Amino acid sequence: MAKKNTADVLIGGKIYTISGYESTAYLQKVASYLNEMEEQVSGMEGYRRLSSEEKQLLKNMNLADAYFKASDAREQLEREIEQKDKEIYGLKHDLIDAEMDKEKLQKQIRDLEVRLKDEEKRQSRLAQSAANRKLNRPEQKL
Repeated sequence: MAKKNTADVLIGGKIYTISGYESTAYLQKVASYLNEMEEQVSGMEGYRRLSSEEKQLLKNMNLADAYFKASDAREQLEREIEQKDKEIYGLKHDLIDAEMDKEKLQKQIRDLEVRLKDEEKRQSRLAQSAANRKLNRPEQKL
């Protein structure tokens, strides 16, 4: 089981001891985020006039907003990854088809080269045979 970590963090000018299974650096990062959010909302017009309950509600709303935006962004990235995976699958399929076509064409080339050599041999034999017949025939006088 993971080790529970404890960290003293400064949030809103007060020191809190918090613990969790995350690293102490992560716990400090969370506290820093909360302080940044506090600075953002406290700078809003009319913030000082709000009750402490309304201030906490505003912070909670900002946290929820950040969460949903991050969640939407994550979902969008997951959809993009899924689409890219489909494209990659299609490209791999196209590559396999191209490789098979290439192999088929290479076999056709080899077959044609063999046929060409056979035809050249046949032509050579025919030419040799014609030459031999010409040599073996007596010359005809006109």
